[in-house]
Amino acid sequence: MEQIETVLEWVLENVVSIAIVLFEFIGVFIIIWSGIRGFIKYLRHSGDTRIYLARGLAMGLEFKVGSEILRTVIVREWKEILIVAGIIALRAALTFLIHWEIKQEEKEGTLHEPKED
Repeated sequence: MEQIETVLEWVLENVVSIAIVLFEFIGVFIIIWSGIRGFIKYLRHSGDTRIYLARGLAMGLEFKVGSEILRTVIVREWKEILIVAGIIALRAALTFLIHWEIKQEEKEGTLHEPKED
């Protein structure tokens, strides 16, 4: 029975480690892609550049928060748990601020649009 637990623990650690790397990669890719597309939109003087970039950053951060949550499964010491919790809190705060900025930008965008008669 102890051998089965050891094997299952090993499988869990490896699956979670792969998922962490995958989520981190996806988050970084989304942030880079949004940054490049946002820069192109900026050069073209597109009106939705800030919203597009903020949404991309928020989505990338969501994947990175997911990877940190998964990381809590494999940490063993309280010090590591506190570090991961701090990272999650910072990323969650950034995500909250970005979503707030998106809402503010959308409100301002609807106020500045000309009315059609």
